[in-house]
Amino acid sequence: MKLLSAFCAVIWAVPLGAASLSEDVLGVVSGADVVILGEVHDNPHHHDLQTKVIEHVQPKAIVWEMLDQTQASRVTRDIVEHPETLEEVLGWSETGWPDFVMYAPIFAAAPDARTYGAHVSRPDARTAMETGVVVAFGDEAARFGLADPLPEGEQSEREAFQLRAHCDALPVEMLPMMVDVQRLRDASLARAIGTAFDETGGPVAVITGNGHARADWGIPVYLERILPDITIVSIGQGEDAAGAAGEFDLVLDAPGIERPDPCLAFRQGG
Repeated sequence: MKLLSAFCAVIWAVPLGAASLSEDVLGVVSGADVVILGEVHDNPHHHDLQTKVIEHVQPKAIVWEMLDQTQASRVTRDIVEHPETLEEVLGWSETGWPDFVMYAPIFAAAPDARTYGAHVSRPDARTAMETGVVVAFGDEAARFGLADPLPEGEQSEREAFQLRAHCDALPVEMLPMMVDVQRLRDASLARAIGTAFDETGGPVAVITGNGHARADWGIPVYLERILPDITIVSIGQGEDAAGAAGEFDLVLDAPGIERPDPCLAFRQGG
């Protein structure tokens, strides 16, 4: 695997409403086989930036964290040109993801790109917690590294990250399973990217959360095992110059949005 800038983590502020990205940013993504575009899911500015990158790259395929393969198979060029129809065909309103109006322009930015899904549903995640991720992933688990335990330091760091992400409200005994499910999702995305690259020749773009996009323990780790010779660019997106947790080739910065306290539900539930 070739990472273009070796976790440089340069933060580029993109002016709100800018018509295009800077030549420096476009230069990073040009020529890559896989461009992984992280996001904070509910930030519309992040989706605007993803759209601009997709417009420039014109990928042959787009892999979506938000879609399973059944949903992805329903996407056609004609439907992409009609956002309301596309939203209905995907059953988006039932998925729990943020408003489709933020995602529709990404589809439209590369209408000829093939669509691939890699979503691991909550029921599938719960099953994986019961059976283990090796069983849940299937025969290729060892190939993707899911059969191997993480180094002790990384395991501890990731458990602490999961605890913070869930407002310190998770039972300690659940943390290893939460890390395993994150690995399952990373590997599932990598598998879909591998399929997309094999079938289209790339470039492949990926729409996903920052946690899956990070180069130190996200999708690129699993891609390296199956496609060691491709060039990958991993882009995180921060808010208000705060950066993004983890290591990336590039971090784009956009304004944050007002949102309710994410820990309120945990406190009320307790």
